[in-house]
Amino acid sequence: MSSPAPKSPEQSDKSKKYDRQLRLWGDHGQKLLENSKICLINATALGTEILKSLVLPGIGSFTIVDGEKIAEEDIGSNFFLENDSVGLSRAQVATQSLLELNPDVRGDYIDESAEHIISNTQHFFKNFDVVIATALSEKVLIPLSKHLWDCNVPLLVCRSIGFLGYIRLQIKEQTVIEAHPDNECPDLRLYNPWPALKDYLDSINIELLDEKEKSHVPPLVILYYYLNKYKECNDGNLPQKRAERELLKQMIKDSGHSEEGNNRFMLEENFEQAIHYVNMCISPKPISQHVQGILDDENCVNLTQKSSSFWIMCAALRETVETEGALPVRGTLPDMAADTHSYITLQNIYQKQAQQQAENIYRRASQIARNLGLPQDIITENEVKYFCKHSSELYLIKGSRIADEYEKLSLDLTSYFEDPDSLIFYYVILRGLERFINEFNACPGQLDDQVEPDVLKLKGIIGKLLNEWGYSHVLRDEKVHEVCRYGGAELHSVSSILGGCAAQEVIKVITNQYKPLNNTFIYDAINSTSASFCL
Repeated sequence: MSSPAPKSPEQSDKSKKYDRQLRLWGDHGQKLLENSKICLINATALGTEILKSLVLPGIGSFTIVDGEKIAEEDIGSNFFLENDSVGLSRAQVATQSLLELNPDVRGDYIDESAEHIISNTQHFFKNFDVVIATALSEKVLIPLSKHLWDCNVPLLVCRSIGFLGYIRLQIKEQTVIEAHPDNECPDLRLYNPWPALKDYLDSINIELLDEKEKSHVPPLVILYYYLNKYKECNDGNLPQKRAERELLKQMIKDSGHSEEGNNRFMLEENFEQAIHYVNMCISPKPISQHVQGILDDENCVNLTQKSSSFWIMCAALRETVETEGALPVRGTLPDMAADTHSYITLQNIYQKQAQQQAENIYRRASQIARNLGLPQDIITENEVKYFCKHSSELYLIKGSRIADEYEKLSLDLTSYFEDPDSLIFYYVILRGLERFINEFNACPGQLDDQVEPDVLKLKGIIGKLLNEWGYSHVLRDEKVHEVCRYGGAELHSVSSILGGCAAQEVIKVITNQYKPLNNTFIYDAINSTSASFCL
């Protein structure tokens, strides 16, 4: 009688509920999300779509700031508002609808305009982790941008009009530890193994094993053995050129064939994997330019009492790199063909080395923190282990202030203007649109009989804007006419797509994972194209 299959560990209700996203940003990311506080300014169709995509994965709480009453135009574009809510507080109705999506999330609303809040409650917005603003006028956006920049609170500005969408992320500094690169080569250090790894690798002589024993040897052991054989024949040099690598592959291939029968030969799976690793695991992996830039950054070199734990860990990492010439070992191995005992033995060697290096960096980081007069618990051992494991992924964004972008007299768009199909033209039009709303207190084309006159007005505003930036470029009339034809209307389908994109950026900022948008994103729903710009 066969024994029953082992049961998987029981998942908690929360793990089952958030299973898919936990696979993306892990328990640590989810915890940050569940402790976050989000503020939304204006519960437009786009605003509620952004919050929807944040409420569903379980943000801690949100507050909607909106002094508008629900109009018929809102009903036509906002999925969360119904016919019988016309005339009611838009903030209140949107809050009630959004809270129905996830009972784990808390929500509140303030039935006042953002302008009123800024004028009367100086420190209101600094209590949030991220502030999201939709359909905000230029006269309110600029002081809000300055205030949040001074408070070091990220600001996400979004606008959806017709078939166009716009996102602008203002963030003073975003440090990312876990960037989740698309393609990452295993960090195996076969070219320069530390003593424990070298002793284990040297203890196995591939040529003395029989065919059955060979089939269970980890691919790394095979690769290391024949890498040494290659070096013995080539004055100790590693294979660099393609022809040299092919020679190493052939050495492995010749040794890995076993007889299958009828004079047919097959290549063992572990030898195939060893050949695969030739292209990525036998040369020193240089520290990326971006990571080196972080280690050389002023914030890393000259620490102060205001330095964050990230920069203190970077300072300790910098010393390690200067001493050892490489980043810490990740401590993980890729899946590979090998017997269980050999694989676990090898895995333990890598894990022990990673743990030892993390402990050294933790001790040094703690010492640096004490020297700065900071509390000892500013850095935890688990935090350092996490940091060391992902040290090759470190990423830093130093953003710019939206107010500066709106107030400066020049904007370098020359390279973008060279492409007549560049979406930068929509950025220019949207900037002109905001000035139009500021000047006339209405969107161009809101009245059917005003479309053509408003086209001329908007073209004049855009022309003046371009002259301020030092350009004489004239935008194509059809692009300006198209924006005026929208009449300021939101399309739910466009707001839904843009809301999902904006919510992703907020999650990146909150969890400190994945690389967030650096500045500006434009979405053109007509052609289903998008582009990002660093302005």
